[in-house]
Amino acid sequence: MAALVLHEYAASGNCYKIRLTAAHLGLELERREYDIMKGETRTPAFLSQVNANGRIPTLQVGTDDFLPESNAACFYLADGSDLIPHDRFERADMLRWLFWEQYNHEPNVATLRFWAKWVGFDHLSAVQRANLPAKQAAGEAALALMDEHLGRRDWFVIDRLTLADIALYAYTHVAEDGGFSLQPYLAVRAWIDRVAAQPGHIPITA
Repeated sequence: MAALVLHEYAASGNCYKIRLTAAHLGLELERREYDIMKGETRTPAFLSQVNANGRIPTLQVGTDDFLPESNAACFYLADGSDLIPHDRFERADMLRWLFWEQYNHEPNVATLRFWAKWVGFDHLSAVQRANLPAKQAAGEAALALMDEHLGRRDWFVIDRLTLADIALYAYTHVAEDGGFSLQPYLAVRAWIDRVAAQPGHIPITA
């Protein structure tokens, strides 16, 4: 595989899931940090050379190939490995959870974490403040759905860790940073412990 460079903001769960995938696969990543609070991903250099959408993470493969979007980058790294199910339906089911994570989970659980830890609830705009109840409710609904699913199985798709688990773990295990309590979600908490106990696991602070 060509040299891999992760353009990231390390505290981001979206960036972490790529590092976690690489750790499980024994892949080395060169890491380049950008301070999103200082607008470092919106500079002309970043927009022209890394990601025209002005966001991290972006996975650079070799010299010329840049892959934005965290779950796409995870899929690229894991393609052909046991982190991706071999059965056609199970592979599609894994993708279903990756899409769901970015549509139902991350916009709520991750957004409230960012607002709480980096913006501060006291400094939210009027529009953000108005959206707080809806995002809280949607985040709770996502956690409840996960808990119901995991109440019947140990992992999200098959009988072992897959990218679905990695993608959902990234922001779920730090959901309390955004004001969500994980105490009611017994199955989710047991699953978090299982993920963290896997060989090759690294914490978000690594």
